[in-house]
Amino acid sequence: MYILGISCYYHDAAAALLYNGQLVAAAEEERFSRVKFDSSFPQQAIDFCLAQAGISAHELDYVVFYEKPLQKFDRILRTSLAGVPRTAKLFRESMATWFSEKLWIKTHLLNKLNIPARKLLFAEHHLSHAASAFFCSPFKEAAILTIDGVGEWTTTALGRATADWGDGGRNAIDLEQEIRFPHSLGLFYSAFTAWLGFQVNNGEYKVMGMSPYGTPRYLDKVEKVLRLAEDGSFSLNMDYFSFHTSTTDTYNRRFVDLFGAPRDPKAEFITDLTHPNGAGNPDRGLRQRNQYYADVAMSIQRTTEEAILRMARHLHRTTGSENLCVAGGVALNSVANGRITREGPFKNVFIQPAAGDSGGALGAALYAWHVLLGKPRTFVMDHAYWGAEYCPAEIADFLREKDIPYREMADDRLVDETVDDLTSGRVVGWFQGRFEWGPRALGNRSILADPRREEMKEIVNEKIKFREPFRPFAPAVLEEYAADYYATPRLDENLLARYMLLVSPVAEKRWQEVPATTHMGSGRLQTVRRDWNPRYYDLIRRFGQATGTPVLLNTSFNLRGEPIVTWPHNAFNTFVGSDIDVLVLGNFVVRKETLGSRFQPTFKGALGE
Repeated sequence: MYILGISCYYHDAAAALLYNGQLVAAAEEERFSRVKFDSSFPQQAIDFCLAQAGISAHELDYVVFYEKPLQKFDRILRTSLAGVPRTAKLFRESMATWFSEKLWIKTHLLNKLNIPARKLLFAEHHLSHAASAFFCSPFKEAAILTIDGVGEWTTTALGRATADWGDGGRNAIDLEQEIRFPHSLGLFYSAFTAWLGFQVNNGEYKVMGMSPYGTPRYLDKVEKVLRLAEDGSFSLNMDYFSFHTSTTDTYNRRFVDLFGAPRDPKAEFITDLTHPNGAGNPDRGLRQRNQYYADVAMSIQRTTEEAILRMARHLHRTTGSENLCVAGGVALNSVANGRITREGPFKNVFIQPAAGDSGGALGAALYAWHVLLGKPRTFVMDHAYWGAEYCPAEIADFLREKDIPYREMADDRLVDETVDDLTSGRVVGWFQGRFEWGPRALGNRSILADPRREEMKEIVNEKIKFREPFRPFAPAVLEEYAADYYATPRLDENLLARYMLLVSPVAEKRWQEVPATTHMGSGRLQTVRRDWNPRYYDLIRRFGQATGTPVLLNTSFNLRGEPIVTWPHNAFNTFVGSDIDVLVLGNFVVRKETLGSRFQPTFKGALGE
């Protein structure tokens, strides 16, 4: 039985396909459309999933949408009408969008896929989130926590789940407590994201990267806008926010009176910690203003962490479970996730790599298979490589068609030569296998560099990624050595570290060894096991043999404002449009010095936001 899950029309549209409960393929639409955070109907992602299975849409048994549009419409309608006349513009613009497209999602799905109505199902937004984590986890039972901006009405849900592993158990997800719109931890964080000069639904991770440069000295101000109870439940003081009354603004004048003028998005972020001794810009006033923004960023980051930790502790008391599954966009806050694993009461924590809205496509399909159809579990997500793959012949055809000079090498020779490049200070674009599911590059669409060279931070940020200099890089470490480098217990068993979903303190003795991947004493690590990705593992292992450091700097293979690369041709364009030195496409190697001047970048990646 084939079940297709779909998420779209808000952000991060995606599709995921199951065959008899096993995941066949999953991908975000942005990887094919090349539109960052593409929210449109994921036609290309669907086509890819169907092609991967070798079927047509007519062979689908069910299609499941990740939320219930009419319930969401009810929330927007009620909220708009309740705020009249302040919400007149919100009502007008929202209704125009809904009546032109979103209100007819059922019809759109049926027409685009050409399937009968009996095959189309809808799952609630937070149930889709919960299912995406629990039914990918290895657990028989678990506590459930879902946190995001907003689904239909729910913004946060707590509950428990059980699974039938063929032993007569019961597949069930019971979300027993919820917090409803407009009280939202995700929207709270997004309001500060906008105030700090970053794009909502895009820049939240930049706030997280900025926060270590600050101290949480403004918790008292944050407490005026968010009230947090001992059990983790919370409410926003809506006098400071406008996301419930505006389509463009997330905070209002009273918010600005409390926190001050918003940060200019075009301003440099330079503090005494990012640029010691006056480097970069000696303007003392600018440094002090930026330090204030960093302190606010740390204050709201710390508040968010505290809320999640309190909810986790409450869930442990009420469920008695040793296992926790977390989902929703806020589950991508890797600093909070690190604290859950180190300080929380649960023995095991699982977060599915596409924890945000894109993961809802997978969750909707899994919910239909296990809960609505009552089928026992057989699938555990052990890796994130569920996207498209390009065979050697396809890569070779591309290189020959474009007359690109290349060399083809066997695996051992390729790995050894790449290690030589990395130890010589070269930056490598690494393209292999199926691309990753979710927002993290995990060794199949990665930019790699030597973590021992502190200058790699500046080189990769400014000359390759074309992004803010304060942004951190991830260390990819062999799983068996992780505990020697990072101060988080049981990293050899940690289910989050596999997907680069937690930040851990770096062991102090290793700070000077891996400075390029150490961000104010911490790192968002990825543990690597050979079973999951043999060539990537072998590359890190041989780098470790050559240097004594079994760690590589890993960042996503894209430029600022671009989705992670998908095909050989956009990998090549990214290579040409940046200072990447070496491009590895499967077993084919292209070197910058062998290219003539006729190869120029063919896209705007370096200039886009």
